[in-house]
Amino acid sequence: MEDKSTIKEFADRVIGLKNKSITDEIFLLIQNDKDLMREYLRLVDKNKLDTVNKLIGKRIKERYGLTNDVGRNECPESTLISSHQEFE
Repeated sequence: MEDKSTIKEFADRVIGLKNKSITDEIFLLIQNDKDLMREYLRLVDKNKLDTVNKLIGKRIKERYGLTNDVGRNECPESTLISSHQEFE
């Protein structure tokens, strides 16, 4: 017999882990793609770094319908950000 509640809890836990790292992963995509990095640098040149990064973070939250978690990642892998909000 299937234990759907256990499967749902497991899936929710795994998705929650992904949500905690999604911002870092998006910035790594930018960082590791020559064309995206070039465009990112142009945006940073025309705007402030904090403005660009904060707006990207807000857009990630909106697009994926995420909710802020209490935690903040202070050691992201991407060198484009020094920290980022974690999501539930």
